[in-house]
Amino acid sequence: MEPMRILHICPAPRIDSPLAPESLQYLGHQVERLSLDQLRPAAASPVPADSAPDSSTADSIADSITADVVVADACLDLSLAPAIAEVVVRAGITAPIIVVLSEGGLATASAKWDVSDIVLTTAGPAEVEARLRLARDHHRRNASHEAGPAAHGTRPVRDGASWSSSGPWTSEGEPMIVVSGALRIDETAFTAHLGERSLDLTYREFALLKFFAMHPERVFTRDEILLAVWGDDYYGGTRTVDVHVRRVRAKLGKDLENAIHTVRNVGYRFSPESAAVDGDGPETDSADESEPETQPDARGRPEANERPEHGQTAAEPNEEDVKV
Repeated sequence: MEPMRILHICPAPRIDSPLAPESLQYLGHQVERLSLDQLRPAAASPVPADSAPDSSTADSIADSITADVVVADACLDLSLAPAIAEVVVRAGITAPIIVVLSEGGLATASAKWDVSDIVLTTAGPAEVEARLRLARDHHRRNASHEAGPAAHGTRPVRDGASWSSSGPWTSEGEPMIVVSGALRIDETAFTAHLGERSLDLTYREFALLKFFAMHPERVFTRDEILLAVWGDDYYGGTRTVDVHVRRVRAKLGKDLENAIHTVRNVGYRFSPESAAVDGDGPETDSADESEPETQPDARGRPEANERPEHGQTAAEPNEEDVKV
């Protein structure tokens, strides 16, 4: 097995302590240890030479650092975890980052750290080796596919079609601004535009359109869409997906309504690039799609199989009709 170059980062007080995770020392990889304070000079912004007598030292540190994987020991100092990604990028190191945590630190793990993986300090050699290898290989594959976009800037093609993202990210690691052709969805302001035209969407229609735009050319079943957009605490049936797809198609208009394709007996696929060549309107798979979302009984209540959303009574206004 090919040995890896591991850059092990830890707080200065732990620089002479055993490696974390301890099993890392038994894997035969080339491990270079630096404290966070030693790495920061290499990541510092350039300053005038007369005020930075040690700038050559910082440059030599940056030039000498090469790594396949960065392992950051945050067991005793959790403040290292959210800071390590920025320090590594500023130091000019392009490598995946694995953060080492104690079991108590797992509760603080966040997608905002922008790291590749986390591992417990008690992890055994086989687990550590697998996580190192997967982080390295995944990073190499992404680097070859992305052809050089910045780690915190635009992120290009996903799921086999063109869309990009920029700006802030949600706590779940999703972009808040998604652009797919002429369609621009901005969750920071809850606005959606198709070219120069603003789309008047309800909250759920907005979430549904963003979900489609983030996963172009991929087929989803109605159950999968319901779980992703409505969540696992929604108790209604899958017909609500059909209803909202129809509404979104209508609001996209003739410019992009053909982009949401019905895959018969399966679900839906978003194909923005094929919308321009499809001239006979969006597909439909049954007459059921045109039926209302709920069918009230004689007393005005929804049927049992189309109950209101969790925490909502039949008399309350439906959040689906609230504009964003």
